[in-house]
Amino acid sequence: MSEIELVCTEFGPALELLKGAGFRLDVIYPADDPHTALLSRNGEAVRLTSNPGESPPAELPPFEPRFVLSRAGGEAGEGRAGMLYRDLIPKRLGGRYIASHISIPEGGPVADWVHYHRIQFQMIYVRRGWVKVVYEGQGEPFVMQSGDMVLQPPEIRHRVLENSAGLEVVEIGCPALHATLADHDMSLPNGIADPQRDFSGQQFLRHQAAATPWTAFAGGEAQESGMEDATGGLAQARTIHAPQGNLSFPGHGGELVFAFVLDGTARLDFEGKHELGPADSFVIPADVPWSIADASADFRMLHVTTERSIGKSA
Repeated sequence: MSEIELVCTEFGPALELLKGAGFRLDVIYPADDPHTALLSRNGEAVRLTSNPGESPPAELPPFEPRFVLSRAGGEAGEGRAGMLYRDLIPKRLGGRYIASHISIPEGGPVADWVHYHRIQFQMIYVRRGWVKVVYEGQGEPFVMQSGDMVLQPPEIRHRVLENSAGLEVVEIGCPALHATLADHDMSLPNGIADPQRDFSGQQFLRHQAAATPWTAFAGGEAQESGMEDATGGLAQARTIHAPQGNLSFPGHGGELVFAFVLDGTARLDFEGKHELGPADSFVIPADVPWSIADASADFRMLHVTTERSIGKSA
């Protein structure tokens, strides 16, 4: 199949024009602000792009640690399937990680399709509302509620089906720039659930907050997710709250240290004192201790870390 490249100035309208002409979407990237797509029609292939100089990396970019503090209320742009994306790590830690606060204001069916991602790590956490999803080899569609999360292993096929009005999720991925590929041949659901299935060394994880107890962590309490086992030790993810108002974190010996304030207020003590509110987020460089103080009674925080072995072969 021969391929031609079309360079455009306005990506969205050009993409809709090609789809209206009978081309099917095969690949699109990046998800949060698409600028490139591969489409096909009857033996024809088109690469549409408004940014011909940027493509997903063949290898993970070198990690560049830095302190990042992102405030709520930042501008959100329209991404894939009409979802609104707010960038939580603008400089991407050297291109290694992307974190997005994603929202869908209107409820109802989602204009999504069966697809997969070429990634090393990707997780979704529901902050507000609910979303109905379906995954390859994981049985019937299910609903994720506030506090639930999933690990999407590399190249697992999946689809977002429906959501409540005001849905909000936090998504974290590695590398930051990665492709979303359509699977036109697979229909979901596609059979009995196989929770032990291996996807490039990882297993699908569905964490349900309502069924998870709180246990002691960092001077407060946490709902652990099972992310460490599902990723083969590459990552951990948990929801934290601080009944006594304070949390203390030693330096993390891995790579990413990311936190998102789900509810409430607190103060982050790291390189000064930073007041935190709902939907604020931050990244702490590895190997450096930090703490949370004066947390309100309703304070909740998503806490995610990864190891230096991410992206390395076993």
